[in-house]
Amino acid sequence: MKKVFLLLLLPAFIISCKSKAPKTENTTETVVATHPEWIMQGNIYEVNVRQYTSEGTFNAFAQHLDRLKNMGVQTLWFMPVNPISKVDRKGTLGSYYAVADYTAINPEYGTMDDWKKLVTTIHEKGMKVLIDWVPNHTGADHPWLTTHPDFFVKDSTGKAAIMSDWTDTRVLDFKNNEMQDSMIAAMKFWVTQTGIDGYRVDVAWNVPGEFWKKCIPQLKAVKNDLFFLAEGDKPYLMISGFDAYYPWEMFVMMTKVAAGERPAFALDSVKAKYDSVYPKEAIPMYFTSNHDENSWNKSDYGTFPGIVHAPFAVFSQTMGGTVPLVYSGQEEPLLRPLKFFEKDPIVFGKFERAKFYKSLHDLRKKNPALAADASFKKVNLGNDTTIYAYVREKGNHKVLVILNLTKKEQDIKITDKSLQRLAYNIFTGVNEQLSEKRKSLPPWSYFVYEYPVAGAN
Repeated sequence: MKKVFLLLLLPAFIISCKSKAPKTENTTETVVATHPEWIMQGNIYEVNVRQYTSEGTFNAFAQHLDRLKNMGVQTLWFMPVNPISKVDRKGTLGSYYAVADYTAINPEYGTMDDWKKLVTTIHEKGMKVLIDWVPNHTGADHPWLTTHPDFFVKDSTGKAAIMSDWTDTRVLDFKNNEMQDSMIAAMKFWVTQTGIDGYRVDVAWNVPGEFWKKCIPQLKAVKNDLFFLAEGDKPYLMISGFDAYYPWEMFVMMTKVAAGERPAFALDSVKAKYDSVYPKEAIPMYFTSNHDENSWNKSDYGTFPGIVHAPFAVFSQTMGGTVPLVYSGQEEPLLRPLKFFEKDPIVFGKFERAKFYKSLHDLRKKNPALAADASFKKVNLGNDTTIYAYVREKGNHKVLVILNLTKKEQDIKITDKSLQRLAYNIFTGVNEQLSEKRKSLPPWSYFVYEYPVAGAN
């Protein structure tokens, strides 16, 4: 769900409720996630099933699996697969995030057997599966509203509360322990019955940390290498058991740099903040688009238009600590907003960015220097208001990234002697002798160099 403006709207919501929304900050012990090994050099691809094909079904999407695997996609995150409430529904088809039943499949997409078959097929191809989970609220006709009305926060009239303008949803009360247990049981269902590998948690930033400290260990007791991605950037989430978070501030800064409003080095201030407020193990999921940013804020076709997209995509794929995201259709590329409440299929066929993403995904998979726990070091190659360069390193593995984040040609000079070596340009497929000789970079250009491992043949 969209986070923009919610922090302004939240106080009004709280005042309108007899029972205040639960405090979300950490109050007791810290729980830092032990990340599953499979995610450390992985990547995430967000699947919008409704819009992915004209059919909008699991079976139709399955026809794209071999293409995505060839593009180097490792983990598929599916937007909510649950049925959507009909009461107060927005548009014809409703919001994916107005869940009518936590343990059922949206009939638009197919059957539970179709879903189980899809998960099995994905696993057979060596990929992982995340599903979107919506714990902050249910849809406006969820059965709990009748069977367990005490599971919900009440407004001033005693009715189940609505948060901000999400009129098709009702807010759950995390002070109710029975509701918490019911939520955990529903999450276990998808792990035990369908074999998923983790969750992207919607509006995680408004669910209390104590719930996650209770929930995540119980789920990991069922399957110990589950991965948890929080839609949120509050530090308490990363000491409550989540593996990864949404780096909203970095995304906003990226758009400002792309628009020429801030210098390239402004990205450093955001990274410095993240390094200071999160545990060192916390993983940011960098992105240039997702379902919200595409539908509501013109990403990436408006925020990183044309050739501007590539250097920021390289940044999101190679930056220190990250597990990167690609949204449905970005490989085409998708140059319009997808409708959120209506059928609006993506038209595939060009795949103009597929080779570009494949180069980055393949490098990340094979080279530990791009692992989430590999080191990061800025490199000064000239004008730091325009050039952003850094080295990623782990063991004997090293990768150099050079980005021109402006619309003007820029000169660079590699003065670090440890970088003045033969290196492989992953986009041209050519070995280059990097030297101190001054080099001119075209506008919005990007270079990723892989250094040979010392002693390797």
